Amino acid sequence: MLLEKLEKIAARYQELLNLLSQKEIIDDREKYQKFSKELKDLEELVKNYNLLNQVEKDLAEAKALKADPEMVSLAEAEIKNLLEKKQALTDKLEFLLLPKDPLDEKNIILEIRAGTGGEEAALFAGELLRMYLRYAEKHGLKTEMLDANPTGLGGYKEAIVAVSGKEAYRKLKFEGGTHRVQRVPKTEAGGRIHTSAATVAVLPEAEEVDVQIDEKELRVDTYRAGGPGGQNVNKVSSAIRITHLPTGLVVACQDERSQHQNRAKAMKLLRSRLFEMEEEKRFKERSQARRIMVGTGDRSEKIRTYNFPQGRITDHRIGFTSYRLPEVLDGSLDEIIEALTAADRIAKLEKLK
Repeated sequence: MLLEKLEKIAARYQELLNLLSQKEIIDDREKYQKFSKELKDLEELVKNYNLLNQVEKDLAEAKALKADPEMVSLAEAEIKNLLEKKQALTDKLEFLLLPKDPLDEKNIILEIRAGTGGEEAALFAGELLRMYLRYAEKHGLKTEMLDANPTGLGGYKEAIVAVSGKEAYRKLKFEGGTHRVQRVPKTEAGGRIHTSAATVAVLPEAEEVDVQIDEKELRVDTYRAGGPGGQNVNKVSSAIRITHLPTGLVVACQDERSQHQNRAKAMKLLRSRLFEMEEEKRFKERSQARRIMVGTGDRSEKIRTYNFPQGRITDHRIGFTSYRLPEVLDGSLDEIIEALTAADRIAKLEKLK
């Protein structure tokens, strides 16, 4: 099945080469650009397919050499080497054939909320926020706080951050779900281990072209921002709350002093949530419903556990365990993300076969 697909791709590649040499195509700017892009997209696949064909020819020659008693040892060593090359090329071609997630290049809206566990859950939500901010910094991704509800002890009941940069969604799309922490809280006098939870949602950021919003379907309320902010907080109603009447979705932003800036951030968040709702309808197998991805924040629901007494982090979806908890909380998520990406790739390959 793999070879049949590759043969068709190679034939299409040759067809495109022929088309791009024709004067009528060269003169048609739109068609020329379209065919050029398609050719470029197929280039790496065809290159590796040609290498695979060459390895197959070399294998046939090496096997033929075994007929000569004096060449058996040399032929067997060559065959072993070529079989390894063949496997590596086959793996690469299978990977290149996987359909790309059209959302991978998008920026994201990251939502973190404290779940079960009171103040300890809020402190854990704050640690998750710092972990993702540090990860973003290490990978050259930009972050912008859209809304936050901090607690008195340094935790967060809720934090919403825009993350932008190269393949932001691809890097963080598997982080959505319930994260569980096991440790002795600072507020625990008896030294008992408690279990708390926080939820994470990863939403692809929607552009205006992705989601059309009718202003007539919005109810916009202004109010005075709470928390620190100097005199502006007391005198100006700069915070914005927007209700999308058809769906009942409510978004709010009070992070900026300007009402205009808060409205722009709130609209960005609303577009992303509406876009995610549409994506869920069309691709249920991708993420199920957002409420399922996020869950209720209950202790029993979890995608990952952070166990402080053992310094252990476990991702329950793929059975991944690491004892580098401090490094992970400092933003070193690459090992986990790579393992999740590999597991996703394997699952997709199984569907292709």
